[in-house]
Amino acid sequence: MAREESIINFEEVSFEYGHNKPILDEVSFTLRRGMKMAVMGQNGAGKSTLFALMTGALKPEDGEINRSHGMKVAIASQVISREKMELTVRDFFQSYFDKKIYDIDPKIDDVLEVVNLKGHEKLHDRIVKSFSGGQQARLLLASALIQEPDLLLLDEPTNNLDKAGIEHLTKFLVDYAGTVVVISHDADFLNAFTTGVLYLDVFTRKIEQYPGNYHDVQRDILIRIDKENRKNAQLEKKIQENKDKANFFAQKGGKMRLVAKKMRTEVEEMEEEKVDVRKEDRTIRPFAIPAQEELSGVVLALTSYSVLKNGEPKVKKANIALRKNNHLLLRGPNGIGKSTLLEAIAKGVAEGATITEGVKVGYYRQDFSTLDFNQTVFDALMTVMGQPDEKRMRTVAAGFLITGDTIYTKIGSLSEGQKGLVAFASLVLERPGLLILDEPTNHINFRHLPLIAKALDQYEGAMILVSHVPEFVEQIRIDDVLDLEK
Repeated sequence: MAREESIINFEEVSFEYGHNKPILDEVSFTLRRGMKMAVMGQNGAGKSTLFALMTGALKPEDGEINRSHGMKVAIASQVISREKMELTVRDFFQSYFDKKIYDIDPKIDDVLEVVNLKGHEKLHDRIVKSFSGGQQARLLLASALIQEPDLLLLDEPTNNLDKAGIEHLTKFLVDYAGTVVVISHDADFLNAFTTGVLYLDVFTRKIEQYPGNYHDVQRDILIRIDKENRKNAQLEKKIQENKDKANFFAQKGGKMRLVAKKMRTEVEEMEEEKVDVRKEDRTIRPFAIPAQEELSGVVLALTSYSVLKNGEPKVKKANIALRKNNHLLLRGPNGIGKSTLLEAIAKGVAEGATITEGVKVGYYRQDFSTLDFNQTVFDALMTVMGQPDEKRMRTVAAGFLITGDTIYTKIGSLSEGQKGLVAFASLVLERPGLLILDEPTNHINFRHLPLIAKALDQYEGAMILVSHVPEFVEQIRIDDVLDLEK
């Protein structure tokens, strides 16, 4: 009986940002205790907004959100906010409580054990930004668990996690007794534990609730679209027949005009019967990242690099010479120092790494900090071009679904998925000679990934890639692998 208890109920909830960005339109659904739900919908549809409404961080403009008495909601966001990056681990966890928790250290140890982030000494005093992307993802999950919520909200929890991290998280969610709602683009991960889906339709701004896992819902949606298309095709045929007959009878004059009028009324009724077929998520256009011209010889030489072993840096020797059209995959578990190494190479400060003078570096960071969050998309994309060309910039931006008001929006106001698309548009306009990519699948709609993989596969400059998604890497030509653990 407890499983049937409703813990949160949306009743005709509407919400919009400002006056020009409607997100939800009279949305109604119910979550019951013990449910494990996935949230689906394209980038910018409002998935993160839905979470903010569930936590109470945002209020609906119309309608009601009813929560069961005393219910606790906790959210593990996609990224740690910039101000929390500067906190110690202890202060980071304390920031999730309204009042001081005096015995917080053992509670921290318990949740870090659950997320498989086992501490070294003085872990509680470490600064959050000193952790790798994968370790920060675990800290975010732990920050939600320490609150002991009735409703656990996870926003892209597999981003930055290595294979072991995803397996650990999946097992935890399978065994978890509470209610969970997850935003994720990882189908296999969702299929392992979800029992239903909330689908945000970006076109109608409604939420459709489906039973079953991710694949079940995809199949149901395709069946429904096919049915709607067939119904519309039959109506279209009848409409055209009636229009032809009405035109024929109207020309005859007399009583035939009344017959024609009746047929036109029937046409109008059939037009109203036609259903709006649910449009599928739009996909970015196929694209290429042009390489810097006149690349020759060695683009990047790597003779040594530093990794982290038990929190201590350790230098290892290497013998890698990346040339034009060479693709290098960097491998290793969370916390070994992949992002740190990529950042040092991109900035030209990595000991043992030499970038040939004059080579332009295109750097895709997993936290998008290469983008200026205070700039508009328009200004950011114009700035990265050697010679600004508004027509070309707009054409490239449109290929990444950056159109209309979005192009004049500040980057900091975009969804994480939209920031990723802006980052790719920047690389296209930049024409780099050395392309450095740190987890480029994070936050990106799964429909876009094959097109991104193809662009990387065909990139003709030198490239270094870090990705924990094997299906993505398999689609890209890799010439060399550097495993930091070996």
